[in-house]
Amino acid sequence: MRASSPPREGVLPRSRLSALFQALQEWGYEIIGPQIRDQAIVYDVLDRAEDLAAGYREEHAPGRYRLTPRAQQKVFASTASIHAWKRFLYPPEIKLYQISLNSSQAQIESLATPVRKRAFLGVRPCDLHAIAVQDRIFTGGVYRDPYYEANRAATLLIAVNCDEPGATCFCGSMGSGPSATHGFDLLLTEILEPEHRFLIESGSAAGEAILSRLPVTPPQEEDRTAAQDLHRQACQKFQRFVDTNELRELMYAQAESEHWEKVARRCFACANCTQVCPTCFCVNFEDSSDVSGATAQRWRRWDSCFHLSFSYIHGGSVRTSVGARYRQWITHKLASWWDQFGTSGCVGCGRCVTWCPAAIDITAEAKALGTLTRSERAHAST
Repeated sequence: MRASSPPREGVLPRSRLSALFQALQEWGYEIIGPQIRDQAIVYDVLDRAEDLAAGYREEHAPGRYRLTPRAQQKVFASTASIHAWKRFLYPPEIKLYQISLNSSQAQIESLATPVRKRAFLGVRPCDLHAIAVQDRIFTGGVYRDPYYEANRAATLLIAVNCDEPGATCFCGSMGSGPSATHGFDLLLTEILEPEHRFLIESGSAAGEAILSRLPVTPPQEEDRTAAQDLHRQACQKFQRFVDTNELRELMYAQAESEHWEKVARRCFACANCTQVCPTCFCVNFEDSSDVSGATAQRWRRWDSCFHLSFSYIHGGSVRTSVGARYRQWITHKLASWWDQFGTSGCVGCGRCVTWCPAAIDITAEAKALGTLTRSERAHAST
């Protein structure tokens, strides 16, 4: 490597983490990362390193979430926050334009939110994968989303390898974690022993430029060994698994299964799962006007396939039962997403399991449906 080349790796002491904030802010980035609010870890604007949710861990279970302190002052101990990063790239609502009548002439004014340079700090590998999925959907085809595309182009991704998967995580099954391999600008591995530090790897020219401004030292063999050990430990900590072998075909085979109604008896159709999902992208377009009729607006807002109105066409809704709507969601997520976009719609973050008030577990449902299909095949062959 030439002497003038920027570093691709470095070790940053925990005590110098503020230098990363300073470098990002000097480059004009608004920093978004994990912080504590209302007894939960959420993603929002960070002004300084001290704002990070250090010293806390999240406890996840089906339909249950708790935030608890931990003895170690680990900076990135959170797993999949209730927020997904899509809320910044693909906002919950956008006012697309406004039409005003002036002297019998219509004036159309675009009102989309201006794009800001943002650095996402603390992106988990599963969420990194989710962003890549939405990149493919919104920027990789004929029909591109200009709002997402503009937000994405202005965003720096600083990922953090996961060494403590949450109890509802199953990214190991979906090939999206627990460690990141690509898609990041910078990648941090947090190492606690013998001294608290971060092994930092750059993954883009922008990442190299930021890394070159940090007070890092070259990584030693013990740094790389510690990072590898953390990865191995993480792989052994998963409590949930999904057998993805023939999963697409197994889901399709159960399209008329009675199992959907069993799930429906528990499901509230509240849409929590789609709201917290990092890849779901269903929206609705709404028009409104003031009382005088002088102005009208068009909004794009998040919607959900769990809403009865979502599949409404002339004459009524296509999916009138909760069972049909749950079938639509999970079959699209695990099967037909492959047909549309060449990838799974699930990254194994476990948010839908944690934030479902009925504690419905997508991993358990996928296993149940797969077991039904395999049982039917075995019965047919006898």
